[in-house]
Amino acid sequence: MVDESPLVFPTDYPIKVVGRSEASLRSRIDAVFHAHVADLTAERISERASGQGNFTSITYNIVARSREQVTALVHELTRTPGVLMVI
Repeated sequence: MVDESPLVFPTDYPIKVVGRSEASLRSRIDAVFHAHVADLTAERISERASGQGNFTSITYNIVARSREQVTALVHELTRTPGVLMVI
């Protein structure tokens, strides 16, 4: 298989996760990220509630080490309860 990705790893890679606002959403998503990204720090995470507070978006700026890492991370995030979208 030929690698057609324009990305050169390691690279900064933002991932935004959107879910319904609930108390345990952030901790579930954080656990997934920490399982896949060893060097993630709080400074590289930002959180924002929607205008009416029904949804929360959390952006994680990771240092991606490989395409496989990103693929595995996104796959697990999409299966995480409460997650509606991964961008």
